[in-house]
Amino acid sequence: MNSVKLLASGMYLPEREINNAEFNKIFKLEDNWIYQRTGIKKRYWAEAETTLDLAIKAVENLKDKNKIDFSKIGLIIVASTNFENAMPGISFEIQKEFDISNCMCMDILAGCSGYINAIDIARKYIELDEVENALVIGVEKISKYLNKEDINTVILLGDGAGATLLGKARNKRYAKNIESIGKQGDILTCKENEKLFMDGKKIYKFATAKVTENIKELLKHENLDITDIKYIIPHQSNLRMITSIAERLGATSEQVYINIEEIGNTFNASIPIALNEILDKKLLQDKDKIILVGYGGGLNLGSILIEI
Repeated sequence: MNSVKLLASGMYLPEREINNAEFNKIFKLEDNWIYQRTGIKKRYWAEAETTLDLAIKAVENLKDKNKIDFSKIGLIIVASTNFENAMPGISFEIQKEFDISNCMCMDILAGCSGYINAIDIARKYIELDEVENALVIGVEKISKYLNKEDINTVILLGDGAGATLLGKARNKRYAKNIESIGKQGDILTCKENEKLFMDGKKIYKFATAKVTENIKELLKHENLDITDIKYIIPHQSNLRMITSIAERLGATSEQVYINIEEIGNTFNASIPIALNEILDKKLLQDKDKIILVGYGGGLNLGSILIEI
């Protein structure tokens, strides 16, 4: 049984740190108001750096930490909700920056959980022996789309990038359950010449109900129980949302990896950043099973099971 394995990871956060105290002054909030509702204490916003800059620095971090032969990369996929240029795409600029030849490049726009789609696309190319290694990047400079007067979004969202290098594995389990629900897409939008809009109540209802159902379907299909999973690595949307999903699944707090307190919600970058932290901390062992969970704009949602 062919599958994929995690070869390396990297991440990058901009220098400018935005802590809750700044928003407390602007919106005249009590000290713990934001944290109690979101689980966030700080987030990072890029200033002069572009979305491409963030992606490059995440890949540089991956390369600096690992002895990786970039000539074996046959596919680069970038998942994001914001691109400075229509052409060339960020993936092509990454190829140029790191001098990766004989490589396919693609950028995908699939909402906040596009990284999940990107991982699954890369997996297919690897399993079919069309590429040896694939570089998947989730990157966002969502701060440039924020209405700084909208308390519902500005306190949640931050910028960042995460990079994951995949290769072929044999006799490892891999399964996915990815769905798109376009008819509900108007609850989270970012249209041309407009700021980001989010209907928080509807997003919460969608995430807690539909995402839980999605993961349960994946586990049932694989004849697994939640106790068989070492870590669930969710999109870092909102602590209340993540906690509610975990409770509905019957997962323990130790099984759910959460870093939203220190980083905020970084859309497509949130899962690869969290995955990078887990790998850097060496929290995984051979045969461990993890589930990556994405959900958000589109609407798009999906869960991926990977055996380490």
